[in-house]
Amino acid sequence: MDVNQYLEIFIDESKEHLQALNDQLLNLESNPTELVIVNEIFRAAHTLKGMSATMGYADLANLTHILENVFDGIRNEKIQITSQVFDIMFLAVDDLEAIVESIASGGDGHRDVSTVINQLEQIEKGNTAAINAVFEEVAASTEVGIVKNEYDQYERTIIEQSVEQGFQCFEFTISLRPDCLLKTARVFMVFEVLEQCGEVIKSVPSVEQLEEEQFDSEFTVTIITKESPDEIKNKLMKVSEIDEIRSNSVSVSQLSMSNDEKEKNINAVETNVQTKQSSVDNTPTERKSGKAGGKTIRVNIDRLDVLMNLFEELVIDRGRLEQISQDIQNPELEETVERMIRVSGDLQNIILNMRMVPVETVFNRFPRMVRQLERDLGKKLDLEIIGAETELDRTVIDEIGDPIVHLLRNAIDHGIESPEVRKAIGKPETGSIKLKAYHSGNHVFIEIEDDGAGINRQKVIDSAISKGIITNTEAVNLTDQAAYELIMASGFSTAETITDVSGRGVGLDVVKSTIQSLGGVISIDSKEGSGSKFSIQLPLTLSIISAMLVEVSNEKYAIPLSSIIETAIIRKSEILTAHNQKVIDFRGKVVPLVALSEVFEMDVTDDKDEYISIVIVRKGEKMAGLVVNSFIGQQEIVLKSLGNYLNEVFAISGATILGDGQVALIIDCNALIK
Repeated sequence: MDVNQYLEIFIDESKEHLQALNDQLLNLESNPTELVIVNEIFRAAHTLKGMSATMGYADLANLTHILENVFDGIRNEKIQITSQVFDIMFLAVDDLEAIVESIASGGDGHRDVSTVINQLEQIEKGNTAAINAVFEEVAASTEVGIVKNEYDQYERTIIEQSVEQGFQCFEFTISLRPDCLLKTARVFMVFEVLEQCGEVIKSVPSVEQLEEEQFDSEFTVTIITKESPDEIKNKLMKVSEIDEIRSNSVSVSQLSMSNDEKEKNINAVETNVQTKQSSVDNTPTERKSGKAGGKTIRVNIDRLDVLMNLFEELVIDRGRLEQISQDIQNPELEETVERMIRVSGDLQNIILNMRMVPVETVFNRFPRMVRQLERDLGKKLDLEIIGAETELDRTVIDEIGDPIVHLLRNAIDHGIESPEVRKAIGKPETGSIKLKAYHSGNHVFIEIEDDGAGINRQKVIDSAISKGIITNTEAVNLTDQAAYELIMASGFSTAETITDVSGRGVGLDVVKSTIQSLGGVISIDSKEGSGSKFSIQLPLTLSIISAMLVEVSNEKYAIPLSSIIETAIIRKSEILTAHNQKVIDFRGKVVPLVALSEVFEMDVTDDKDEYISIVIVRKGEKMAGLVVNSFIGQQEIVLKSLGNYLNEVFAISGATILGDGQVALIIDCNALIK
């Protein structure tokens, strides 16, 4: 029987069962006496074993078989579960995930799982001494082999292919002496030695930052080599001014744990058309008692993308027909066009709903990540997930995972205090982190809130001034929120000082730019000593948006309605000047004016009209008034990219084709508000 026709379904369902294993193991760790959870895990492992055996993946089937035996022993009260047992079972699930990822990438599914099978067999036999020995082995390997760097898909592929060819991958962390002079020269000598031993594929900080001495005294280099770590260390120690060298072995299984790109692969294979309405907080009993949903089918995501592209063309033609109907003014044509608008509107809602995916596909990876960070950092954490059933367009889902990971890691590492510190200041030893998602209008809001140390306003301002991000004069008038948002400025990180602010800027400029590229906004609220809250506002979909069409110097532009507060017509006499900036008094607030004709360097004729048209737009708490010649009206438009050659045009996020065939550029309001 040819089973290749079932491969995509197998991969998709395997990932669902593996996610269930991860989720239920975490639930079982919190409720070790709950046999209902054990039964759920047993069923997931049993189903995965049967599927793997049918598809011919022996390593996957063997590992799930022994895992199934362990849970059978647990539910029959023959095996006592301890923290050591949980650690080994999580490692087994990591191996299972690595095998499935290999199959999804076109591999044969072979993997050496003899070690973890031996560990599980000792658990199955109830051999306490052997289990303790296994745990010490696992703990030692985990301590030595923690992957410090994060690797993208390209780097992971290089490592995996090199390992298959008999190479090894190591991370070397080199610490220079505090009094080291000419650090760049020492870095150059280190790289020269490493390049003689193998191939360098990554460094943290980057090579450019190392050349400019933008680091303290430590850097990490990843190398592909056939030499042993000790041989390489001996060669490196010949470089003067080196204080310490530490090495980690990087395995393929650790790569799958260290990177947070798994969900992208899940969505890249297939997506479930049915809207899922389940929360990650549901217990197995609640799921069991719930009514079965409607009939569903699995559709390859590429087909949905093609369908969406065709509908976008239909929207453009719909606008063209509306324009022709208005010009001709034929009653029968108008009636037909109106009906087409209604039908296509319903079709649009159906297609967009088909592309909607619950944010739980992103959120469900975080409990496991928090558990690992809790152990690595010696902190006690309680992660509460609210609104996991909230839905977003798949395109947004693909991009939002990494920014949330950055924010969660910052909250855990730099926000939540250690148990000793929390106890000393009268807080519960267990830190609280809330991850919340909810709909509001045409937007989805995602909030990450912690009850940690908060952000020290003055330290942020002092650091921003010292790095030239703001001036002393600008600092005087900063609101609290504006001060907190400085931590998302490029180059803000205060790596030279270890404080509650140190590290808060690492990656946050990337988080901000990613969210803005999705048409979203991020804001920060914090109270020193009480915690911080990061709020992300995202559009429901990116393909078709509602916009206000305006005219500027005989050219048509589109402004997204999500950025507009209101439109207004004011007298020129109402325009004031403050700090060489034209402003207006808008409902008691001073709002700066931005003339789009000046921004886009257009020829402007003298306008003797005493009135001007403005569009009030918002970015977080900041506002601006965009000066235009006239308003055309509201319209749904298809957002089209400008391509690779024009992707950095200032204040333009894309283009659209209007009903009369003209191309209108879409204004990026975020770029115009400083």
